[in-house]
Amino acid sequence: MELVGSVAALYATAFAKMLLERGQAAPGAIVLIGRDFRPSSPEIAATCMGALARAGMVPVDCGALPTPALALYGLKLGAASLMVTGSHIPADRNGIKFYGPNGEINKADEQALTRLAEQLAADADLIKVEHGYGADHSAEATRHFIERYKALLPETGLKGLNVGVYQHSSVARDILITILESQGATILPIARSEAFIPIDTEAVSEATSEKLAVWVKKYALDAIVSTDGDGDRPFVADETGAPLRGDLLGLISAKFLGAKFIATPVTSNSGIEAASGVEVVRTRVGSPYVISAMIEAVGCGKQRVIGFEANGGVMLGSDFSVGGAALSALPTRDSVLPILATLGAAAEDKIPLSAVVAQHHLPVALSSRIENYSFDRSCALLAHLKACDTSVEHLFGGVGRVTAMDCMDGVRLTLHGGRILHIRPSGNAPELRCYVEAEDRGTAEHLLAQGLAVLNSWAEVCAKIDRI
Repeated sequence: MELVGSVAALYATAFAKMLLERGQAAPGAIVLIGRDFRPSSPEIAATCMGALARAGMVPVDCGALPTPALALYGLKLGAASLMVTGSHIPADRNGIKFYGPNGEINKADEQALTRLAEQLAADADLIKVEHGYGADHSAEATRHFIERYKALLPETGLKGLNVGVYQHSSVARDILITILESQGATILPIARSEAFIPIDTEAVSEATSEKLAVWVKKYALDAIVSTDGDGDRPFVADETGAPLRGDLLGLISAKFLGAKFIATPVTSNSGIEAASGVEVVRTRVGSPYVISAMIEAVGCGKQRVIGFEANGGVMLGSDFSVGGAALSALPTRDSVLPILATLGAAAEDKIPLSAVVAQHHLPVALSSRIENYSFDRSCALLAHLKACDTSVEHLFGGVGRVTAMDCMDGVRLTLHGGRILHIRPSGNAPELRCYVEAEDRGTAEHLLAQGLAVLNSWAEVCAKIDRI
C-alpha cells in the first residue's frame, strides 16, 4: 500500500479516533512521531502530524530515532506514538508502527485499526493531506534511550574490544557508537550511507557476508555490529565476519539478565529450551504474539520475563536488575540490549565471539528467502501441504522422510534424524521464508538448498498454470 498522501492521513486519523474511543487518550493529548531514514519517511511523518492535529491531538516530533527509543520515551511520558518505517524492506516501500500509551499494539488492535480506517475512508475531509509539525523532542527521546544502557555493563566493560559499527542507513548508527564507546570499546564506523539500504538481519546477503569478512580482516576487528533500518533488530558478526543468529543473541541476552521465563516464536532454534534451562513458551512469528505471551506470563506471576525472535529483537516483559542497575520493562523489539549482552560475554570471559557461540551447543540453524513470492501463492502452497500427508510426501519426499508436522505458523516439518525444514510467508513483504536446522553446517546448508529448490519448483509450476 502506498503510504505517501491520503493513506497516511487515514491511518493516523483512525489511530487518534481509536485512542479517544477507548479512553487511552483525551482530546489534546500528545502523540509521539518518529521515523527512519527512508526518503518517504519525513513526508509521511508530516502528513501524520497534520492528521493527528486535525483529530484533536498534539503531535510531538521525535525525529529520526530507533523504534525502541520512541517506544521507551512513550512509556516514560505515558503517551501513544507512531513510527514511520518499513523496517528492513526496500526503500520504495514504507509502513507505520503504532504504540499505545502502554506499548506496542497487538494483533486485535491492528485489526480494529484497519476496520476503523475502512469506515473513515469515505470521508474526504477526515483524510485530506495537510503537513503538520510538532514540538521537537528528538534530543530528549534519544538521550533517554542512551541513559538506559549506561550502567548495564561494568564501567569500561568492553575495554579491549575493537568493534566495527556497520552504519549503512540504520537510524541507530550514531546512538550505537555513543553507547559502545561509553562502555570502553574502540569503535570503527564503517560504510555510512546517505542512500537507504535495506538490511535484513535474518537473511544476510552473500554480498554483505563478503564485505564483513573483508572488514574484520582489514581492520583487525573483534566484532561488527549493526541493526536493520529502524534499529529494532540487532546484527552481530564475529571476528571472522560470520553473522550470529538472532535467536542466539536472544538466548545470550536471557542468560545475561538471569531470565526465568522465555517467550519466543516457533522459528527460533529448537535448542533454546535445553540451552537456557528455564521455562520456554513458543508462539507464532511476530512481536505481538511474543508480547502477548509475556503479558500472560507476568499475569500468572512469572518474574524476569523476556521474549526474543529469530531476527534478534529482544523484548522485556518485566523489570530486571543487573549488577545493581535497574532495567525497566520494554515490551517491544530492541537491538541494543542483545548487542551489549553478547559483546559483554566475550569481554568478560576474554574469548572471541566464535567461542561464545560454541559455548551454547545449539543445532546449526540457517534461513533464507525467495523474493517476489506473492502472499496468495504462499498461502496456496501452505494449504496444499496441510490438505493431506501425501501432499507433503509428494513435494518433500526427495528431501527426507517426514516424521512430524507443526502448523502453528506456516508449515514446520521434522525430518528423519531430527532435521527441521520450516516454510512460511513473510508478514510484511512478498517473500517466502525457509528455515532449517541440522546437526552440522554442511547438512544444514544442503537441507536449505534442497528446501529452496522445492519451493522454486513449486513457483515455476504455478506460473505455468497461470499462463494457461
